[in-house]
Amino acid sequence: MKRHQIALLAAALMLGCFSFGSIAQIASCNKTVYLTFDTGNMSVAQKVAEILKRQDVKATFFLANEKTFRGDYALDESWKPFWQELAKEGHHFGSHTYDHDYFVKDGPKGQVFEKPQFGPKAGETVLYSEATMCKQIRRVDQRFQEMTKQPLQKIWRAPGGKTSPTLIRMGDMCGYQHIGWAHAGFLGDELNSDKHPNSVLLERASRDMRDGDITMAHLGIWSRKDPWAPAVLEQLIVNLKQRGFCFGLIPKELKESMPPKKLVDQSK
Repeated sequence: MKRHQIALLAAALMLGCFSFGSIAQIASCNKTVYLTFDTGNMSVAQKVAEILKRQDVKATFFLANEKTFRGDYALDESWKPFWQELAKEGHHFGSHTYDHDYFVKDGPKGQVFEKPQFGPKAGETVLYSEATMCKQIRRVDQRFQEMTKQPLQKIWRAPGGKTSPTLIRMGDMCGYQHIGWAHAGFLGDELNSDKHPNSVLLERASRDMRDGDITMAHLGIWSRKDPWAPAVLEQLIVNLKQRGFCFGLIPKELKESMPPKKLVDQSK
């Protein structure tokens, strides 16, 4: 009996050591990375949500009313429970423009040419005034409040990260800060999976991420054969935790605005 009690005590002490080690690792994180996701086709949205919940990590989502793999749209009533659950869990949200409007070039008189991917003018190049651009940014905020009873954070991201000083100024005048991403934060989920396999993307991101970096991936991509999130996201989070990273939310813990990145979005 005495031996049995000693064994139980040893097991308890060992478990306590493991638990303390886990707490110490969290307490000792001295760097911050900001995970962000754009809507995309939503095919891995639930998987992303499950991974974030399991890893107890919060992220920032940029929403547009994009067509999803189910044939509906990301801001339809059918997706309301999904957004409600993410909001309840404490994630942050920004606008990705309602019709996923791509910047084409600056126009005359402080206007810009945009090409919406969805909506009544999908595929057309349209001249947007500041009021029109504001409407496209704010319309996401209005719809999100209808679904979740809470507003977006006052942040937005231009589709593809394509911007100009004029476009950034329009967003600022509307009251929304533009959020780009870091070079190392481009996670590559929209790239060709034969040329950019998940194993390579995981290794690169795990190695190259730096303190304060903002990442960018999607909740689903039409063109990629091997989906990125199921293969990479959880292990990437684990690897970054092991490197001493915490996971921050935008804009609450963001000290400085990241410069916009002029990367071509190949996802749609």
